Amino acid sequence: MHERKTVLLAKDLHKRFMMGNSEVRALAGVDISLTSGELVMLLGPSGSGKTTLLHVLSGLEAPDTGSVIVEGKDIYSLSDSQLSRLRSEKFGFVFQSFNLLAPLTALENVEIPLRVAGKPQAKKRALDMLARVGLAERAHHKPGQMSGGEQQRVSIARALVAEPSIVFADEPTGNLDSDTGAEIMGLLSALVADNNAACIMVTHNTELVELADRVLHLRNGRIVETISKA
Repeated sequence: MHERKTVLLAKDLHKRFMMGNSEVRALAGVDISLTSGELVMLLGPSGSGKTTLLHVLSGLEAPDTGSVIVEGKDIYSLSDSQLSRLRSEKFGFVFQSFNLLAPLTALENVEIPLRVAGKPQAKKRALDMLARVGLAERAHHKPGQMSGGEQQRVSIARALVAEPSIVFADEPTGNLDSDTGAEIMGLLSALVADNNAACIMVTHNTELVELADRVLHLRNGRIVETISKA
């Protein structure tokens, strides 16, 4: 049994930006914590702040006010190089559009986080991870030679190969048909649990919530409802 611990704690997050002549309150005082081994889903209508929250939690976009604590430090008090190192060593990312590098093979794509972090045996670890997502025989194929579902499996392998503490997933099934999407979500859920990582995922697909440990509903930049399965 894996030990559960808080891996991220965010307090009173606020974020505003201008859209034309209008000011949009993307986040309006969000508090959130993530626990290892937990899958959290963010639901809400378009414009509710889901993607902004994911970006703020993952160090991609600073909040106007508030803090995001990882390993005892506010990530926005770190230097650019410290934040980059934290993100490469502790965070994994899965995107709707896969974000694979087209000229590289599946194996080379999965190796990238290991090489950025200077980890040993990058090729062996990447091959092992591709086997875990069922793509060992596709290791030397390029993204253009793969189906959408296979590309997302490669994306998941890349996100998890460096054993991050937290996985951020933005609509990971958005470009897939429903059957493939369900298969990919089952895989992601299982791998996150195996690695004892926390995963926070933005989705519009309410059919996926049965896989979540916690479901957060956002509206107008606020968490308006929390459903916990624990």
